[in-house]
Amino acid sequence: MSNIFDASSIPSYLDAIKHQKVVFTNGCFDLLHPGHLYYLNEAKELGDILIVGLNSDHSVRQIKGNNRPINDEHFRAEMLIGLKPVDAVVLFDEDTPIQIISIIKPAIHVKGGDYNITKLPEYETVVSNGGEVKLLSFLDGYSSTNIINKLINN
Repeated sequence: MSNIFDASSIPSYLDAIKHQKVVFTNGCFDLLHPGHLYYLNEAKELGDILIVGLNSDHSVRQIKGNNRPINDEHFRAEMLIGLKPVDAVVLFDEDTPIQIISIIKPAIHVKGGDYNITKLPEYETVVSNGGEVKLLSFLDGYSSTNIINKLINN
């Protein structure tokens, strides 16, 4: 069984891992690049289980515009679950992962170093559930948007 879930099916997985330290992160992960790999490996080192919240196609379009995502949600989920540090992927439709974080209640929620912790929309939800928010390293020069722009301009 693949560990790719939606919000309604994640509780049974959580029951199976209830005694482990859960780290959660989220994003579109449209075009995987070295920045993603570095970040996901760093996130996994913080706990026992790494769950990645993956913006659905609908959610990506709301955030990035109608030309995104490049790869559909099933493709992106399969790519993520195939990575060594990723234990589970959960798809969500909203613009932010607040609803899924309320279900998962991770010990640690991580984002890339290009964010401001207290300005994250999910900050209050994580902290009110007893978790902490951490910023991880950010590798300059890597982004899906940069890759797309390079393809368009060449």
